[in-house]
Amino acid sequence: MKKMLDGNAAAVEAMRLAEVKVISAYPITPQSSIAEKLSSLVAEGEIKAEYIRVESEHTAMSAATTAQLTGVRAATATSSVGLALMHEILGVTSGLRVPVVMPVVNRSLVAPWSLWCDHSDAMAERDSGWLQLYCQNVQEILDLMILAYACAEHDEVLLPSMVCLDGFFLSHSMQKVDVPDLEAVRAYLGPYVAKNSFLSSADPMFVCDLTGPEDFTEMRYQHREGFSAALRVIPEMMKKFENVFGRKLSVVEEYQTADADAVLVALGSMCGTAKQVVNDMRARGKKVGLLKVTVFRPFPDELIKQALAGRPAVGVFDRSAGLGSRGGPLWNEVRAVMQKSQAEIVPFIGGLGGRDVPPATIEKAFNRLLEIAGGGKPGGESWIDVKANPMEIREVMLNV
Repeated sequence: MKKMLDGNAAAVEAMRLAEVKVISAYPITPQSSIAEKLSSLVAEGEIKAEYIRVESEHTAMSAATTAQLTGVRAATATSSVGLALMHEILGVTSGLRVPVVMPVVNRSLVAPWSLWCDHSDAMAERDSGWLQLYCQNVQEILDLMILAYACAEHDEVLLPSMVCLDGFFLSHSMQKVDVPDLEAVRAYLGPYVAKNSFLSSADPMFVCDLTGPEDFTEMRYQHREGFSAALRVIPEMMKKFENVFGRKLSVVEEYQTADADAVLVALGSMCGTAKQVVNDMRARGKKVGLLKVTVFRPFPDELIKQALAGRPAVGVFDRSAGLGSRGGPLWNEVRAVMQKSQAEIVPFIGGLGGRDVPPATIEKAFNRLLEIAGGGKPGGESWIDVKANPMEIREVMLNV
């Protein structure tokens, strides 16, 4: 069925189709309409679930985790400082191997205070033990949410998952979406079964109890093995998704990279703009390409290495500042994978705090890469869209 949905509504559709039974979502801009739509659907009987009114995101994740431990799919959603407030419980959820699936509507962390998109919120949690998937468009929000349930709940994975969608650029963007039939989703996901840890009044037990040094490392190693399994399971579930729903999903997507002199690596909604820039520059005879990363955690090392092999110049565009490092989180990951390559791995940082990433910005990055591929020296400011004289913005003069 075709529907016009914004990104937040697409996430809600996925949770409805997954037949969640407990919802503990706390509203925060630009995620608020997810919590509102879920509440309305429960009140109208469209979703047969218990809706818990919580006082914070910390409690929202606590409730979702413990509810799912009883043997039902639970739902929550968040953004920005709400995700930061969940930080303590994110580790509980992942460490207990509870496969909660949560849409994260990307919004900048403070300060300065911002309501608008960048990836600093999710990137701050990149090592919290959660899978992370990034969406290019509204259709992918629905599809990757459904995929995330299948992957997170797989016997060999059992890890929670963040499905990341750019605030306002996707959360409030109306697009035509192919919404699958409930029975098809039921067949793809199967019923939820609590595994590993569980809570039952008939068989009381502790979860997340104090663990000494004699066992802690091995439990972390088991967690790591879940990520290793996810690298194999995610492509398998993507293939199954294509067979059931007819839409292809990819861990990474190579867009005109085969003969490219310059390749830009990116994730999120800006990939749609980047593809158009690739088309426009190709029409002018410039060999450029895009490597779109959908699965950031676990990081697909081998696929990245294969896709970028032999490329003379590679740029990595982060929508996160990576403060204290030469580049952003995605750049650091790509550089680590490509450390034995002869390619120059160039960091670009832009689109922070909701700043748009228009074609001109992406073409500027490509042109710099083409200069390097042609023998030019790497260098220049990595903050690709910073204004002239940035130190003079809101400069404060003190009368001493």
